[in-house]
Amino acid sequence: MKLPRFFASSLAALLILLAMAVLGGCAGNPRLQEAREFAAGSVKLGGYADLTQRFRDTYQREQPYLSAAADQRERAADAARRAAYPDLIAIHEAVQLYMQALGQLADGTQFDLKEPIKAMGAGIKAWPDTGLSDRHVNAYSGLARLLARAATNGYQERAVHSMVRDGDEQLQALLEAMQNLLRYYDKSSDNERDIVLGMLEVEIAYADTPRDRLLAALAKSHRIAKANEYRLIGLRHTLAAKHVAAVAAAHRALAQHLAQPDSPGARNAQAQAVSELRATSAALAAAFHHLDQAD
Repeated sequence: MKLPRFFASSLAALLILLAMAVLGGCAGNPRLQEAREFAAGSVKLGGYADLTQRFRDTYQREQPYLSAAADQRERAADAARRAAYPDLIAIHEAVQLYMQALGQLADGTQFDLKEPIKAMGAGIKAWPDTGLSDRHVNAYSGLARLLARAATNGYQERAVHSMVRDGDEQLQALLEAMQNLLRYYDKSSDNERDIVLGMLEVEIAYADTPRDRLLAALAKSHRIAKANEYRLIGLRHTLAAKHVAAVAAAHRALAQHLAQPDSPGARNAQAQAVSELRATSAALAAAFHHLDQAD
């Protein structure tokens, strides 16, 4: 039966208003807002990618300071670092993709994960010396499957709940892997520091003569600059690991709050976790700024 024009137009207007009310309800949902804020505050992951690239390029920096015997040893280490790099950076990209997808899902934004998920399908492998284990490899594959499901989930709030609940275990494992790797990078940087500063100490002793006074002065200035560089890099490793730990704690708190939306304890725990996340992010940004100034 065909409706009169007045009723048809009124029905269309009602449906539009209803749709707007539903979308407005989603946008105003405090739990979805919390998910958006968490994703926005976590997506950069505190310079992990920059520090991973610095780890990869260790040999380029230390090569001028190496003896012939040490150069042969460090070339082998360089090959191992470069072989591992794609998997080490893939962890960062997977976690970053999860954060982006969560933020867009909570915002009601349409997003296409076909290409990123296809790239993740190749998987990664364990690098035991770095702390990247089979458990982290399995978590990477699990997160890829979770993202594939999330991309096809139509109901916004339910999809966000499901993503946070089902993804927490895999995400926590990958964030743990990132912390392990940052500590490994820090040890590698300490080894590089010892090579560089050790060589300078020896050579300065030989050059510290009246004839080589200018050379010795330049070498001493260079040694001070390098020592400061390694100190700031060590600080960045420490603060980056703290920031990744804060991301893990904030996601755990978000999962708890979504599971217990009426719990004051869960709400307070999440607020504290988000506050810590912001603090670690600001501290890390300041450390990056100081290093850039030193450069």
